[in-house]
Amino acid sequence: MNQLSMEERFRYDCSGRWFKGSVHVHTTNSSGRLTPEEVAAFYAEAGYDFICITDKIVPFVGETDKYPLLVLSGIELDDRDKQDSYYHVVCIEGVNGVTGEMGLDEAIEKVRAQGGILVWAHPHTSNNTVVEGLRHGFHGVEVFNSIAQMAFGKGMGAFHWDASLGHQPDMLGFATDDAHFIEGLPAEKGGWIMVNAPELSREAILSSIHRGNFYSSNGPFFKSISIEQGNRIVAETSPVIHARLVGHMGSNKYRGAAGGEPLTDMHFRLPDDWSYARLEIEDAAGKMAWSNPLLRGTDN
Repeated sequence: MNQLSMEERFRYDCSGRWFKGSVHVHTTNSSGRLTPEEVAAFYAEAGYDFICITDKIVPFVGETDKYPLLVLSGIELDDRDKQDSYYHVVCIEGVNGVTGEMGLDEAIEKVRAQGGILVWAHPHTSNNTVVEGLRHGFHGVEVFNSIAQMAFGKGMGAFHWDASLGHQPDMLGFATDDAHFIEGLPAEKGGWIMVNAPELSREAILSSIHRGNFYSSNGPFFKSISIEQGNRIVAETSPVIHARLVGHMGSNKYRGAAGGEPLTDMHFRLPDDWSYARLEIEDAAGKMAWSNPLLRGTDN
């Protein structure tokens, strides 16, 4: 069987439009301070295109025409699995019939069977090991959780992500708010995803998230991510001072701002022997954006 080329495996198609979304959000249906209507209005006024309401153990089924932006169905699972490991799992869509009485393993498989997306939430805060994260075949992991970083200093998930990518090279990375709208803490909007899709519809957004045709950010943005000449990765971005091509273990390539001039475009040659690669950019304020693994696994 012929091996697919890097260009054939390349994940990104930036021919659509970029849509901004927050995919870990709580309301008064569980542990949040705002109603679903207030949460939707908050994000719509901030320029978001969609949100996913993920109340704890309470499935939310989005109503397309009720809100000023697209609201996806969701839930956050919060339980121990059959091996007594404790997890939080954000589920984007596929939540029909999920109940608090289900065990974690059963709920995960029900969401998966209905085409939902399973995101391993704040692994540092939950004290998860990489082995635990690989156990359930999650589609993605939170590379950044704003409230966990702000309140606990445990919101960064890059270690868990990179360690997992060595075994599961299609694991996606999500930046989230984990919004609860807690009094005394700054307003949310600290982590989001930018999805490239042909239109703003439930089907188009969900399909692009499944494919990993999005990036995560808490500040800077990618205008485009592409491949040319077989293995040359090219990106256009907002002004940044650091750009990194991150690979397995110590594999990396770096571009930095020269002479004080920020970078707005960069390119890297992707070596044939890297098991995965992702892009990471950082601006002068220390804010970051993360691509997904640039190549799809050979099984996809």
